[in-house]
Amino acid sequence: MALSEDTKVLLQAQVELWNQTFSFMKSVALAVALDLRIADAIHHHGGAATLSQILSEIGVSPCKLRGLRRLMRVLAVAGTFTMEPPEATSIGHEPLYKLTTASFLVTGRNNDGESSARSLSPMLNHVLNPFRDSELSMCLAAWFRHEGSEPDVCPYALMRGTTVWEVCGSHGATNAWINNAMAADSRFLMQIVLKECGDIFHGIDSLVDVAGGIGGAAAAIAVAFPSLKCTVLDLLHVVAKAPSVSNVQFVAGNMFESIPPTNAIFLKYVLHDWDDDKCIKILKNCKLAIPSRDAGGKIIIIDIVVGSNLSDTKLLEAQVLCDLEIMRIGGVERDEQEWKKIFFEAGFKDYNIIPLGLRSIIELYP
Repeated sequence: MALSEDTKVLLQAQVELWNQTFSFMKSVALAVALDLRIADAIHHHGGAATLSQILSEIGVSPCKLRGLRRLMRVLAVAGTFTMEPPEATSIGHEPLYKLTTASFLVTGRNNDGESSARSLSPMLNHVLNPFRDSELSMCLAAWFRHEGSEPDVCPYALMRGTTVWEVCGSHGATNAWINNAMAADSRFLMQIVLKECGDIFHGIDSLVDVAGGIGGAAAAIAVAFPSLKCTVLDLLHVVAKAPSVSNVQFVAGNMFESIPPTNAIFLKYVLHDWDDDKCIKILKNCKLAIPSRDAGGKIIIIDIVVGSNLSDTKLLEAQVLCDLEIMRIGGVERDEQEWKKIFFEAGFKDYNIIPLGLRSIIELYP
């Protein structure tokens, strides 16, 4: 799909802003790596190690393998380590993470295995201390070491004793802050979606915007397609604060329980908030609410597809930094293979990805 030049400029500007906004996560990632002594673990394996070897060396539970992969992806994109993909390694099924000159300088040993007089770890630990166990990191290092009775508890919940969504339900200011942020994002993004990819809504008679907040995206769609019946489904405390929007109906409900019958479903920046099992549950409920593909049924997803443009290093960095940031609250930014896995496990048969800057539009078909 060829984008207009104006749209390319806007999307690139968004990537630049997100890259700057989330750049603190590089500091968080380095602080966690120092705390877990990841460079020393790789050094112990001769300067190159798999994720499994690193986990074993640093004494972290195997259930944190995916979390470590996400952390190492940020550190590799930032240049702290290098990564060789599975097809380029002799072992053939696991990527290898290697020390760089930069990461060698934070090991506690020299090439002979003796204590290094050149280690910069003490200095870096001093500077990075605010990032380690604070609101900025939500105790990522502590989460990696955690082996409690709830292995899937996210760093935010481990630190606060509650999830961010529970906080939203009980704290009006937090709820308003998040919903206003999502509405602003919708105002920016939906003008681009409707201008460049408006045909994804053609032929649809009704649409449910699942977890659509206060209706920012649905309002834009309703203006562009006046004959389209738009409904926003969200929790009661969210829709209770929603403004009156022409041609948009607000319905209180829970996407984990059921979704109103409709021709199509819209999920903008929703699935990335949840782990795979919860995403599959949401998608199965979506599948029950729509007709077959032949009858026009589909789901329209707007979310990050990590690696959607591997030649754009700034874009990739912004995507992986977003992934580490959302890992703190239990979410995931997925690459295409990760998306494909949950789509097919939820019973869907086909999908189409349309890259759109930082994020992508995914058309999902039953």
